[in-house]
Amino acid sequence: MNWFSEAARDLPWRRVRDPYRILVAEVMLQQTQVDRVLPKYEAFIERFPSLQALAEAPTADVIRMWAGLGYNRRAVNLQRTARQVIEQYGGVFPRDVATLVTLPGIGPYTAGAIACFAFEQDVAFIDTNIRRVIRRVFTEPAEQVGERTLLALAQAALPAGRSWAWNQALMELGSLICTADAPACWRCPLRDRCRDYAARRTSDEHLPTIPVRKQIAERRESPFIGSNRYFRGRVVETLRSLPPGTTLTLNDLGPQVRPEYTPDDEAWLTALIRGLERDGLVVWDDAGVRLPE
Repeated sequence: MNWFSEAARDLPWRRVRDPYRILVAEVMLQQTQVDRVLPKYEAFIERFPSLQALAEAPTADVIRMWAGLGYNRRAVNLQRTARQVIEQYGGVFPRDVATLVTLPGIGPYTAGAIACFAFEQDVAFIDTNIRRVIRRVFTEPAEQVGERTLLALAQAALPAGRSWAWNQALMELGSLICTADAPACWRCPLRDRCRDYAARRTSDEHLPTIPVRKQIAERRESPFIGSNRYFRGRVVETLRSLPPGTTLTLNDLGPQVRPEYTPDDEAWLTALIRGLERDGLVVWDDAGVRLPE
């Protein structure tokens, strides 16, 4: 806590307790680095300054504002959440985790983050950074530990009444010091209590040259180029670059998604578009394919 009070980055979502702005930040930060999120967050909040503004906006505008962040379905789910909070809860965010997880695209981590960071509730939750810190500090390097056990450890360590700063501190520590590949143990405030560090050190000032334990949840992803997600993104990016309301036929869209596209690929492209349509990212009608309005 003392380390965080001195080392914490000044991030815009840390200055507020508005559940809407915290939701936007948390959804953007899923699998996206802070440096990339910062300008996108500021622009998104300027364009959609409130839950009502986001709920009432054309979905195509929301998708366009999401350019550069990837995982476009997050944008659609974010707007769906805004609309559900307006329609079902009168524009007032639920405060309890059990209700928050019923909103579109909100899982246990995001629900816990909103409850803690917006409403300052004593809630433990696990993201990649918190998981890494909890595991290294509290468990033995060779120990096989499941998510439920790690969450219980995080809950047990939670200081009552100080959860906002505590969870922010754990996330910051994992992001800046207790990193996946090159942890700066020599300047970590938890090194004297860390089981992972104790198992690897030979003295107080020298670490042996043995591999740092990697976390199961941080496995390298399979190649992205050429994947289904890659081509989904290409479809959305192509449509996003067009003037509002513009549609493309399959014959026009196909070569822009995959340069070597031929009429024989129509079944592949059709399946791709149907998946995007189910996720609310495109509309396909007699006129062609376009972003939803």
